[in-house]
Amino acid sequence: MTEQPYVPPAFPISIKGVVLDPQGRVLLLKNERAEWELPGGKLEGLEAPEQRVETEIREESGWMATAGQLLDVWMYEPIPGRKVFIVTYGCTAADAHRPPVVSHEHKEAALFTRDEVPGLVMPQGYKDSIARWYELQGRA
Repeated sequence: MTEQPYVPPAFPISIKGVVLDPQGRVLLLKNERAEWELPGGKLEGLEAPEQRVETEIREESGWMATAGQLLDVWMYEPIPGRKVFIVTYGCTAADAHRPPVVSHEHKEAALFTRDEVPGLVMPQGYKDSIARWYELQGRA
């Protein structure tokens, strides 16, 4: 019997950002599954996770964000059998007073108050990251 070499499981890594506007509303994007999600994208190559989330927020909303504190890491299964490793950062954007501009990647971009977030169709992990960023911003 030939022993097979160990092959570790491989998952895409998605870097997401929680960004609030000056009124304390969180930026969310509607995806092709009609779910709300945080702006962000897949980590590729040698780019740092903080760079990736800043680039994705700019591309997906037009906002110039700066990545801050690491909020959470968790495994998400968007469709059965397909897992994605999610990393979330709290971010700030000096130009968040401007309305977000939706990119071709999403159906809609919108801003939601803290009280609206729990009722949205969105993975619980994103809701947890948003709640953590509000707490860290002193908006508990």
